[in-house]
Amino acid sequence: MKKSTPAENPDAYIASLGGWQRRYVEALRSAVVGAAPLEESVKWGHLVYFSDGPVLLIRAEESRVLFGFWRGQRLRDIESRLKPGGKYEMATLHIVEGMPLERDTVIRLVERAVALNTAEGDPAIPVSAAGRARPDSMQLAASARSQDDR
Repeated sequence: MKKSTPAENPDAYIASLGGWQRRYVEALRSAVVGAAPLEESVKWGHLVYFSDGPVLLIRAEESRVLFGFWRGQRLRDIESRLKPGGKYEMATLHIVEGMPLERDTVIRLVERAVALNTAEGDPAIPVSAAGRARPDSMQLAASARSQDDR
């Protein structure tokens, strides 16, 4: 399912899929957009959903569909099959053909992920010890000072 050019929009992304992957992606998308007000786009070649920063992704691959959350490591009490990995607190569910996944579970995951972003802000923006986001230049300066102190 490698695409030479990314889809222009979410509908085109789904239209490019076939078989069981398309059915799962359509079902996930339906549950996700019904669970919370999210901005939906195609970014990095797959579906990405935003609310106060990135919340989740849906990516179809040749042998699986990935359903990942930027703060997914905190969602494992809802879905224990989420596998931690990557930057931030990312965790991803690796869906294969025939794997059961309840719509109610998807909705609970999305609702909690959106609530975490609402409470804590964009997971991709670094936070200082005081809990406020700092521009990258300030982080670099702070990092350089801490290395000078050694």
